[in-house]
Amino acid sequence: MFDTALVNLYTKDIEAGIRFYRDLLGFTETFRTPTEGVPEHIELRLGGFTVGLGTVEAARRVHGVEAEPGRPTMALVVWAHDVDEAYDRLVAAGVPAVQPPHDTGNNNRNALLRDPDGNLVEIVSKVG
Repeated sequence: MFDTALVNLYTKDIEAGIRFYRDLLGFTETFRTPTEGVPEHIELRLGGFTVGLGTVEAARRVHGVEAEPGRPTMALVVWAHDVDEAYDRLVAAGVPAVQPPHDTGNNNRNALLRDPDGNLVEIVSKVG
């Protein structure tokens, strides 16, 4: 009945979102519309996961949705080889930190940051 899915995040600044997900986190662009100029929707893939970025204007026009980026209703989790190294690199690039790397007691090490719209992004790696 269903064959694939993605998480779509609404953004106030799609170009900043693209730089964050593509350039800093290493996602690969797989789709954009329109294809020329500034997109109003883009899809980016990392491993087997796809995240979509859509502008708040497109959400309003196409879906009749008043999107509010940055509300802490979810966190996008991205696994890293080394959470401390990833956290330091992202913070040095100006990404807003929420919580520095810490052991969570379940053999994971986690850190929380915010994307350009204030959405929570959790970076996780295995300890040891």
